[in-house]
Amino acid sequence: MKTSMMWSAAGLAAMLIAGSATAKDLNGAGGTAIYPVLAKWSDAYKKATGIAVNYQAIGSGGGIQQITAKTVDFANSDKPLTPADLAKIHTVQFPAVIISITPVVNLPGIKPGELTLSGPVLADIYLGKIADWDDPAIAKLNPGVKLPHLDISTVHRSDGSGTTFNFTNYLGKVSPEWQQKVGSDVSVDWPNGVGGKGNAGVASMTQQINGSIGYVEYAYVMDNHMTYTKMINAAGKTLDPTMDAFSTAAANADFSKVQDFYLILTNQPGDKSWPITAATYMLMRTDYPADRNQAVLKFLDWCLKKGQSQAAALDYVPLPPPVVAQIEASWAKSFKGQDGKPIWTASLR
Repeated sequence: MKTSMMWSAAGLAAMLIAGSATAKDLNGAGGTAIYPVLAKWSDAYKKATGIAVNYQAIGSGGGIQQITAKTVDFANSDKPLTPADLAKIHTVQFPAVIISITPVVNLPGIKPGELTLSGPVLADIYLGKIADWDDPAIAKLNPGVKLPHLDISTVHRSDGSGTTFNFTNYLGKVSPEWQQKVGSDVSVDWPNGVGGKGNAGVASMTQQINGSIGYVEYAYVMDNHMTYTKMINAAGKTLDPTMDAFSTAAANADFSKVQDFYLILTNQPGDKSWPITAATYMLMRTDYPADRNQAVLKFLDWCLKKGQSQAAALDYVPLPPPVVAQIEASWAKSFKGQDGKPIWTASLR
């Protein structure tokens, strides 16, 4: 991607919404983590079909609000909704790709991948217990690295965010104190720090503030040439954020054993598993008109079948064919026309 996501996540989305003109166009809203690949999918789908997909990258919390209010055709959330919550709003969810969340820093003299953090140390940084970059706890993880004597400034999401949900869920798994004092959700009461809107906002704030640390989806790391950290995973292994590490963690995602695809993938076992990995979900209402839902399903079928190479090119983990088959089988059960027959059949694929 040549265009900076710090502009595209807000500017391009607004331009697309403003340019929406035809009744056949689709409108969605939600998480910013998926935005880089969803923008690619939307552009390619319009070229192939003439149908525009307008997406507002406003955060997972905003996407959930909009699908609940029936103001969009589909939504996206990095936080999976429980079966009970889905039933309350006549909504179903299914994964689109696997995402990875990466700590990023702005430290003089520190190169990408030169700094290593553990989950407990990361939690203590965001709790404010570790306030300087040359703190002994950080120095112990980084022998030989010249750490600056510099105050740590934490950056977090200011909007309702599935990225925040998974980040704080991970911190709660590795730090009982974090779980007790802060917990995990799309929005939490942060002990300290400054907020940025969307992954793009966190990336921008981190790049602007000397001595800062933030967390973003890995596609934003690459697009904005950010300084990422290594992480020590659940097996005690030190890893760089790589497709191999993301894929290894994603391999533990067995959606066949859960209801409504509800699965949280943080802190997975395995020597090569990246610790902050998640599925990102599409949300659709079952009570929309059949033709409206059918149009969305055609787009999402295209994404799942023809868009996965674009996802892999942007360092998302594509869903394996068996999971795609499971997703589309669920569509036939969830979406029915007035005659009670499934609106999604093999002839539409």
